[in-house]
Amino acid sequence: MTPEAILSDLVAIADLPGASNARMAACIRDHLARLGVECAVLPGPEGDRVNLFATLGPRDVPGYVLSGHMDVVPTEGQIWSSDPFRLRAEGGRLYGRGATDMKGYLACLLAMVPEFQAMGLRRPIHLAFSYDEEIGCRGVGHMIARLPDLCAPPLGCIVGEPSDMVPVLSHKGKQAVELRIEGQAAHSSQPDLGVNAIYPAAELLLFIRDLTARLAAEGPFDARFSPPCSTVVAGVVQGGAAVNIIPDRCAIQMEVRSVPGQAPQDITAQVLARLAQLEGVRVSHRELSSYPALPPPEDRALADLLERLTGKPALQSVSYGTEAGLFHAAGVPSIICGPGSISRAHRPDEYVTVAELSECCAMLRRLGQAAAG
Repeated sequence: MTPEAILSDLVAIADLPGASNARMAACIRDHLARLGVECAVLPGPEGDRVNLFATLGPRDVPGYVLSGHMDVVPTEGQIWSSDPFRLRAEGGRLYGRGATDMKGYLACLLAMVPEFQAMGLRRPIHLAFSYDEEIGCRGVGHMIARLPDLCAPPLGCIVGEPSDMVPVLSHKGKQAVELRIEGQAAHSSQPDLGVNAIYPAAELLLFIRDLTARLAAEGPFDARFSPPCSTVVAGVVQGGAAVNIIPDRCAIQMEVRSVPGQAPQDITAQVLARLAQLEGVRVSHRELSSYPALPPPEDRALADLLERLTGKPALQSVSYGTEAGLFHAAGVPSIICGPGSISRAHRPDEYVTVAELSECCAMLRRLGQAAAG
């Protein structure tokens, strides 16, 4: 099957993060089964989600992992020109939710399987499909933990996030946290009988603002990124039920994006310390998502390989995060390279082009030839 035909099948499945991915996993397994490829199903602790892992070539020889996530972001609140879960072809573009982020890459992987099988691979190519990437790379860690049972230590991992088929060497780390403040409700005519949770939340918001400014002034800095420092952003604030009720709860959702060498948890810890100092209220927090940075490689072997495969010089860094940081943290050299543009991801009328899928398949073909040589 062509990448376009496979992409049509994948786009039609609206498996969203945080819920069962049984339909998407079954679709991918069926594609592989028709080609005689055994696929390991790796259940996650949630009970209704799975990672998938398949190997082409010898398992006991170091090879390459081609990794992509199966989930897509929702379409609620977006106005599309057509059904987002029905692939639409127009003018060389293929429209649909996940077409670029990142079902286009998955379609290329599946479309290339027959060619990989015919190459007589001396080094294996592993296909790794993860779940719940869009809510903080929650699924892939469980698969990475199983790698020693699934294959020899990989030479490298190519995470196919949309990068315009340009190899990307590094990205920032991230941690998102919800901060909760509880006061005491009362009638607004007698505020002294209540404890307004919004006021201490405002103090915390000013601390976050000032922390952001301090990081921008003091660093640490890494000129390979824009901005060149770690950042903290309060993105959601929710508190109060009615104007005539003293609000007894307020929640702040914030995220840290940190340069390599600075763990996002270290910055979050400063906010949590200030949260604990708030007086007269009860406080708590919960992590929403977290993944490590992907630092620039010390060994350029994988970067050099991808530059040869794509014919494009590697890009030093990107602002978005990926599962590549988790593979790197597990000792697997990792790089980002995939079809489509990140500027189209998560937006209405998301699309990938036929030419981009063809370019991705050409890169994968050259990888297979290198693994067979």
